[in-house]
Amino acid sequence: MSIFNIFTAFGLSASAGLNAYIPLLVVALLARYTDLIHLQEPWSVMTSWWVIGVLIFLSVIEFLADKIPAVNHVNDIIQSFVRPTAGAIVFAATANQIGHVNPTLGLIAGLLVAGGVHTVKSVIVRPAVTATTGGAGNVPVSMAEDAASTAVSFLSVIVPVIVACLLVLVTTIVVTKLIFKKKKPQPPVEDQ
Repeated sequence: MSIFNIFTAFGLSASAGLNAYIPLLVVALLARYTDLIHLQEPWSVMTSWWVIGVLIFLSVIEFLADKIPAVNHVNDIIQSFVRPTAGAIVFAATANQIGHVNPTLGLIAGLLVAGGVHTVKSVIVRPAVTATTGGAGNVPVSMAEDAASTAVSFLSVIVPVIVACLLVLVTTIVVTKLIFKKKKPQPPVEDQ
């Protein structure tokens, strides 16, 4: 048990903001087949075959839905509820490794982290990609999000301090850009 496990919980919940099922699947598989994660009750149910099977099925559905034009926007609306919930579950399940973390606190923290990442993705990043590329950039961006979610999930378990540093860096960049967003100067209006 280590204090670094809280970084694991934050990294996994941030990953859930990009793809709800990848971090849940990573946690389930690592808890079942390795000693890297030990899930306590009631979270140990994630290691059962039926939960792993459902997570694989849902991962495939989300992967495909996020690559189809128009369906990807509907998927983002549906995922507005699913991703924060997945973040809450994965945070609460992994945060208990550092001791007695109040489950409600873990659920709230995971909900906020995953919800924040999902909001930035679906409200800022994806509309900008759609607008600037006419929708052509959505598939490559979606694939990059899936790859990032997978990488962050594994790194959160294996080297959580690196993920913590990356999360702080990305959060700082996003907040700085939002705070110091410069408005384009408007041309003067001529009197007629």
